Amino acid sequence: MRNPDKTVPIPEKLNEWAPRAPPEFVRDVMGSSAGAGSGEFHVYRHLRRREYQRQDFMDAMAEKQKLDEEYQKKLETNKMVAEEQTAKRRKKRQKLKEKKLLAKKNKVEQKDEHAAADSDHSPKQQTSEDETSEEEEKDDGKETTFVMKR
Repeated sequence: MRNPDKTVPIPEKLNEWAPRAPPEFVRDVMGSSAGAGSGEFHVYRHLRRREYQRQDFMDAMAEKQKLDEEYQKKLETNKMVAEEQTAKRRKKRQKLKEKKLLAKKNKVEQKDEHAAADSDHSPKQQTSEDETSEEEEKDDGKETTFVMKR
């Protein structure tokens, strides 16, 4: 904090540990059996330890790859299931949307039909209402203040 302009080194992620490759050729390793010298056993032991580490590493990598493949397959199946659900819901929404549009269209058509029917019948009804109101006035001798419609 003494010098805020100074850049701070951020260490990068370390690579995964990997064992050394096995030697191409090992000379004069007798093993841990009889006839080996006092120093030969230690050479054998180190080589054996490295080989076991290498085999364990290869087994761990194979297991990791297997788990990764299973995970990718599971992701793929989950994606397919989700896509199927989405398609099913999309289809349902589309049907509802079409029903609403159809209902709205029918409603507009009915209004147009009623408006057309009203415009066709309204002059006839007005003339008939006028005639009935005039007849009522003549009959009663009084003016009607309102006209009842059916």
